[in-house]
Amino acid sequence: MSGCIIYPPTEFMSLGLTVKDIFAHWLGSENEFFIQYHIKRSTITLLVHSILPLGSREFIHDSFFSGYIVGLIYLDHIDVAKLLFTGESPIRLLIVIYITIGPLCMLNEIGEWFIHDWALHPIAQNLSAYSNSNTSWITVACDINTEYRRVDKLIIITNSITRIVVTDNWIIKVTPYKLYVAHQNDTTLVVNKSDTHVMSPTTRDQVQYINIQVSSLRAMTQGFDIRLNALTFEDLQDKVSRPIIVSQNITFHKTMLDLFIDTFKKEVDKNPFYETVQELERCIGCMQAFSNIKLMKLCNNSIGNRHHYDCEMCYCRPMWCVECMAKWFASKQDDNELDTWLSSKCTCPVCRAPFCILDVCYVRVPND
Repeated sequence: MSGCIIYPPTEFMSLGLTVKDIFAHWLGSENEFFIQYHIKRSTITLLVHSILPLGSREFIHDSFFSGYIVGLIYLDHIDVAKLLFTGESPIRLLIVIYITIGPLCMLNEIGEWFIHDWALHPIAQNLSAYSNSNTSWITVACDINTEYRRVDKLIIITNSITRIVVTDNWIIKVTPYKLYVAHQNDTTLVVNKSDTHVMSPTTRDQVQYINIQVSSLRAMTQGFDIRLNALTFEDLQDKVSRPIIVSQNITFHKTMLDLFIDTFKKEVDKNPFYETVQELERCIGCMQAFSNIKLMKLCNNSIGNRHHYDCEMCYCRPMWCVECMAKWFASKQDDNELDTWLSSKCTCPVCRAPFCILDVCYVRVPND
């Protein structure tokens, strides 16, 4: 239970059994006061984690320790069991002292932060490195809060306890206890490491992770590393104003999905355009690119139809970009029959009208 609180799995997050969910009322709004929110969140996280051994003492004594004693007795280690968990054992006394002193030290540290108006908090100390001689860390915090409220910020969730936030001028790494910040104007980003894994719970084939070293040229600042999926590298590269240097020994691997998307685009290029005068909106799939795809029946169902249903006319307005449509098309195909993907069919994500790749057309707005 303690491990799940420190590093919450998906089940705990979906049930709201995390520190930020349990104390959401006291933490306030992250979107309104980003820095103040995370000062409170990191403080309560440190306090909760420090009292976990103390709060779990009776539970551990009744369940885990009891099971451990049974195992020791079963293996004829009766003397060890008696020494560790019965009577007034010195080891047991040391454990009790340790788990009691930890929360007391943490409370004393939090008291120091509160007395000095959080100026000694690690997050405030990191922001102080970016304040000018006549300003304080609060001014820097206000600038970050303002940029975080904007809708064009980029948020990359790397795992259940870490995420990356990129605004117009700031790169922020959110961790359970701290915030690592870097101003883009005086920051260098270098891809210095990559690793590839054959299996992944979120993709169909191998997945590549890259490590980006973020270093600031400003004195008294703390550098940090960003580890993310190579598929999100392009999103990060588009958002930051500084060029990301890729080491010569780093090679980005294209997944099977990437190869299919490239082929999908080439095939769509061969189809006629769909002309419209209506204003195009953001793609409802990624909310990044503008919608540029319209489904309209152009194929001949009698030619090479391997399916039990025919293509139909789709009356939906253009709502998707070509990449999201390609990903949707690929998600409906059989992984064991890669050679049939292009000749297969799919259904419209909205109206469920069947279509094939011959029915996917780029949208063209006259005089645009």
